[in-house]
Amino acid sequence: MYEMGKSELDALKSVIKSGQTFRYRGGEGGWCDRFETALKKKIGVRYAVTTNSGTSALICALAGIGVGPGDEVIVPAYTFMASAIAVTAVGGIPIIVDIDESLTIAPSAVERAVTRYTKAVIPVHMNGRVCDMDALRRLAGKHGMKIVEDACQAVGGSYRGRRLTSIGDVGAFSFNHFKIISCGEGGAVLTDDMKIYDRALILHDGGAVFRAYADKLKTPFFAGMNFRVSEFQGAILHEQLRRLDRILANLRARQAAMTEVFASSPNLRISPNNDPAGDCGCCVSLTFGSGDEAKAFAERVNSLKAGCGAGRPIDSGRHVYVNWEPILKKQGSHNGKLNPFRWARRKIEYSPDMCARTLDILARTVMIGVPYGATPAECRRMARRIIG
Repeated sequence: MYEMGKSELDALKSVIKSGQTFRYRGGEGGWCDRFETALKKKIGVRYAVTTNSGTSALICALAGIGVGPGDEVIVPAYTFMASAIAVTAVGGIPIIVDIDESLTIAPSAVERAVTRYTKAVIPVHMNGRVCDMDALRRLAGKHGMKIVEDACQAVGGSYRGRRLTSIGDVGAFSFNHFKIISCGEGGAVLTDDMKIYDRALILHDGGAVFRAYADKLKTPFFAGMNFRVSEFQGAILHEQLRRLDRILANLRARQAAMTEVFASSPNLRISPNNDPAGDCGCCVSLTFGSGDEAKAFAERVNSLKAGCGAGRPIDSGRHVYVNWEPILKKQGSHNGKLNPFRWARRKIEYSPDMCARTLDILARTVMIGVPYGATPAECRRMARRIIG
């Protein structure tokens, strides 16, 4: 969370004063609806559904495109496990593939993983860094698969001038505490496809059949869940969205200042980036020749206490596929009879070394966090101190 203050507090007070905390049954036209209207305009899509988390947004997105038992969905080996868990939640099978040095899914690895059972690919825009969407769209067209953009860590980012989640068939945002804009916990599904929207809307609200919008839906009702948000979350998000472009501008200015200094050093290599202009600016990524070299550099940066922290993605734990125990052990449900791996149409095997290239890249990469509270000039001084 980068910014939060009086405007969010005032919005929350207005919810309390109104006595209307539920977004439906009297809350129509309230904060949640206003947020979704503003979000659609900001991103450039026709439809948006606010959910209670980024994970539930991914689940609704996958249900929206019709993923079900036995369908395979390709996910990168470097992402939060939610990208894979969302697949199993709708009965699908996550197929884990390598990333490249941009720290995003490698299109060549996606191509190799496609089978006749592939339904979709989930490009994850990790750490605010964007995937190669042109290559992925070509592959999607070639193989007839859908694209579900996981932009949970890249709210507001863009690829070649288009906002993330407006490029694939459907996309998902997260608004939890650690994201670019936040309401503590929340998410959103975004799409231009009315059928995907209808299905996501129905799944996110088990009471959809009773809502005022019910007679407008073209999709037959099915039993949904409860991934709704309250007017409290809608109020905070409405105000947070007004801050988004300023937050991104501040991040990018500080990232650019640090990158300029690091790029001037003959001993450092800036990691490849599929669209530097669209990067959210959350961090600076450096690629080294070996894991030991990267580890030593990160330790040195942290020992300097220069005002910005450094770390290797391999050490993040939860974002590396080798630590996704429920997935690697194919425990896809609380009940064995519901385990989606029982419905696989071919033999699925996972192993700790199946994405060795990813492990190598993550070990050789150092990510330096952009200090949001510092000025660009201070960021330059920090970077100069780091390179000596």
